[in-house]
Amino acid sequence: MYEQNFGFIQIKLAELIEERGISKNKLSHRAEMQRTQINQYCNNQVTRLDTAVLARICTTLDCKIEDLLEFIPGQMPDNSDKS
Repeated sequence: MYEQNFGFIQIKLAELIEERGISKNKLSHRAEMQRTQINQYCNNQVTRLDTAVLARICTTLDCKIEDLLEFIPGQMPDNSDKS
């Protein structure tokens, strides 16, 4: 049996902050979030996504969820040699 790699969700908050020209401090204030929480989202260190937090970020940055999150597919093993 093999271990499947299902991929992962990449959070693109750092890119959005740069594109929008807003500081993490301003985002923190406007989205009513802690600066440490924003840093975790920027560094993809979040293990569980909170939909309320995502909604606040999208509203504050005037973006869609697909601007903020991206699915990176995993590599599936090649089973062509197996019968």
